Amino acid sequence: MIRTLGGAALAWPLAVHAQQPERLRRVGVVIPFPENDPSSQARVTAFAQELERLGWLEAKNIHIDYRFAAGDRAFYRAYAAELVGLTPDAILASPTTAVAELRQLTHTIPIVGVYLVDPVGLGFVRSLARPGGNITGFSSFDAPMIGKWLQLLKEVAPSVTRVAMIFNPDMFLGSALSFDPEIAAARSFGVTATPAPRDWLHRRRRRAAARHAGHEAPARPGLG
Repeated sequence: MIRTLGGAALAWPLAVHAQQPERLRRVGVVIPFPENDPSSQARVTAFAQELERLGWLEAKNIHIDYRFAAGDRAFYRAYAAELVGLTPDAILASPTTAVAELRQLTHTIPIVGVYLVDPVGLGFVRSLARPGGNITGFSSFDAPMIGKWLQLLKEVAPSVTRVAMIFNPDMFLGSALSFDPEIAAARSFGVTATPAPRDWLHRRRRRAAARHAGHEAPARPGLG
């Protein structure tokens, strides 16, 4: 398991067929944005170009089934079922939510996950070094990286003493990932780091707007 995106990832499940007589291979792809989003189109283009560089040409020796989930959990679930039902040779999926849905449906189709959050803690893989099973891919985040980010922030802005680590709890899908080591690491170089679920930022903005309007909203426990 490596942590940076590279177009050759899909070579893992496809390479074993490279020297065999050509037949049309099928690959499913789950993209987390709407189909008309520029990010989606950029990913489709980059993926097709890299596959072509590796000798995989659409309609010649490979067919790609794209699904665009638009960040909707219901779409991830529905598209996972659709793609698994097509019995592709491999599935490329992003983000963690998409892989979680696919994992419930197949333990045989190779899955390459992108932007995975805590794949070990969620049970997707045995370890980053030796994933095992039918899932591999790229982790955009794991616990030790946070401490490095905080240290870099301190080097760039030495006056910083308090940091809110804003994250989307939905991406952890029940993972027991703890921020305690990062909080301790930050403390060692003079920074107080506080985990802040995504809705914390919305609460802060609502309170700021209320103060501006002269109607102070009641404080909440924790970060406030």
